Amino acid sequence: MAAVPGRVALVKIKRSGGDRAAAASFNRARDGHGGRGTVASGSAMTREVGGRHRRSRTMTVLVTVTTLALGVLLAGTASAAQSGTASAAPSGTAAAAPAPAAPAEGAGGRTEGTPCSTEARACVDRAGRTAWLIRDGRIEAGPVRVSPGGQGRETPLGTFQVEWKNRDHRSTEFNGAPMPFAVFFAPGGIAFHEGNLDSPSAGCVRLDRANAERWFATLQVGDRVEVR
Repeated sequence: MAAVPGRVALVKIKRSGGDRAAAASFNRARDGHGGRGTVASGSAMTREVGGRHRRSRTMTVLVTVTTLALGVLLAGTASAAQSGTASAAPSGTAAAAPAPAAPAEGAGGRTEGTPCSTEARACVDRAGRTAWLIRDGRIEAGPVRVSPGGQGRETPLGTFQVEWKNRDHRSTEFNGAPMPFAVFFAPGGIAFHEGNLDSPSAGCVRLDRANAERWFATLQVGDRVEVR
């Protein structure tokens, strides 16, 4: 029968001399070496297990971070898609057209302090019996007192332009009545001219002499006249 090598060595020592002290010393040496090997092996095993645990935790953290990042990315993509869907008009449906802007009086709006646009060169407030000269949207002269047409012969309202001028004009309709500094701007012979401010005219816009001269000198053929 074959013997175990370790035990054979022990038996031989006992048979060779019966030296129990040597046997005990041998056994202690053998056992001491084995103990150190066991401790070393245990330490190595502990380090390996610890390393595995750390690697496991690292992998867990990486997986968690990756999952969160993907979640944020997917949430942002979904939000953008919903936004685009909400803003897009449904297929086959025409988008609502913007409300039309209110028509403006002239390209630049209204001249402050008058009822006329910034495009007007001369302005008349028929009800207020006043007039202005305007340049580039700013009042150049006025308001000045005027006498427009009376009942049944009212000065027409609207936008006109200077047609012609005559410094010493006389009316062919009213027996050659003088119309000094006449500036004609509307059909029917309607004009600015010097005249009496205390009675209504037959349709023209009367001015005192100083202002009649100024209107005549300032207004040119083609200038815009507005009567409001």
